Amino acid sequence: MKNHNYCVIMAGGVGSRFWPLSRSLKPKQFLDFLGFGRTLIQQTFDRFNQIIPVENIFIVSNSDYADIIHEQLPSLPKENILLEPQRRNTAPCIAYASYKIKEKDPEAVMVVAPSDHMILNEEKFLISVKQSLLFVKENETLLTMGIIPSRPETGFGYIQAEKGAAIESNGAKFDRVKTFTEKPDLELAKIFLESGEFFWNAGIFFWSVKSIVSALAKFLPEVNQAFAQGIGIYGTAKEKKYIEETYAECRNISIDYGVMEKAENVYVHIAEFGWSDLGTWGSLYEQSDKDKYGNSITAKSAFIYDTKDTLVSIKGEKLAVLQGLEDYIVVDSEDVLLICKKDQEQRIKSFVNDVKLEKGNSLL
Repeated sequence: MKNHNYCVIMAGGVGSRFWPLSRSLKPKQFLDFLGFGRTLIQQTFDRFNQIIPVENIFIVSNSDYADIIHEQLPSLPKENILLEPQRRNTAPCIAYASYKIKEKDPEAVMVVAPSDHMILNEEKFLISVKQSLLFVKENETLLTMGIIPSRPETGFGYIQAEKGAAIESNGAKFDRVKTFTEKPDLELAKIFLESGEFFWNAGIFFWSVKSIVSALAKFLPEVNQAFAQGIGIYGTAKEKKYIEETYAECRNISIDYGVMEKAENVYVHIAEFGWSDLGTWGSLYEQSDKDKYGNSITAKSAFIYDTKDTLVSIKGEKLAVLQGLEDYIVVDSEDVLLICKKDQEQRIKSFVNDVKLEKGNSLL
């Protein structure tokens, strides 16, 4: 019997908030941040491959990363690695993958997920994934995953569930989405947390190929048309050139803004499985093991004095001696040293821009 479940892993980001370890030629999804012996993209692939066959898993990434994807995921068929010539955000990425899968299997249902999230309870996660795939197979809906917030986080998008509009299906509950809110300020985030109606947007999506193509045609017709015209070209020698031409003209827009916030048939599945988007050094610190002083230390040799609640990451053999720090991020990548207050880490992107202006791209 043919398996109609597919997975699309988005792996094209540059991970600038994890600079200086994450670099443009080897961003965070290709690194083993957690010391598990597998990089983030390998962990993501391994996770989904437990329930989805390898021939139904697709990676969408930038063409710069073709070699490293082949190296890290040697079992993945080459034709399942979709290479974007330019970064155009998640809507074109998803449109490309959807039409590629549609040509292979018009009955496909799919999960779309980032390559760099951490999942602590994989068993619970995979149960939720299977329930969600079945839900979108049986219902013409667009589904996203919501995470119960543990703090008033300003770095995540939020989803508000509509009261009294849930669907019970196959042992799980799916709530109709009332509103999406992008990265609120701290006061609004506190209100969201206290209300109990708002959930973090995990950026993990489920839909049938039929449903997402229909939504793209309705809400992003120019993006949809660009990739619909590739039917008959996908999988041939002409695909690479066609994609290069398409991306050169394609709009830069996220699937959240372009489709999810506009569609009416959007649902959210609230799940708990130990999720982190690992989007910042701070989020990595939250998930890391710590000593009795709250320090997260990744270093072969380090002497730490009078220091607490600090993340220390030292590459190579360098000896590190730290004294008198509190709530800091200290990252040494051999050619770059970053020392930054944890509550100021949103400035790392601007630091990267300044380094680029003064030093060029060699350190990025």
